[in-house]
Amino acid sequence: MSAIILLLIASISVASLFLLGFIWCVKSGQYDDEESPPIRMLFDNKKPDER
Repeated sequence: MSAIILLLIASISVASLFLLGFIWCVKSGQYDDEESPPIRMLFDNKKPDER
C-alpha cells in the first residue's frame, strides 16, 4: 500500500514538472509563430553567388 502512495506522489510530481515546463514555454513565446514553419519548407534555399 505504501508503494502505491509513493508511486502516486512521484507521478504527480513528474506531471507537474511537465506542466510547469509547458507553461514556461508558452509564456516565453516559443509557440507564437504559427505561420512560417509550414511555409518555410516551400521556399528553395538560395545558393550564394560564387564570384
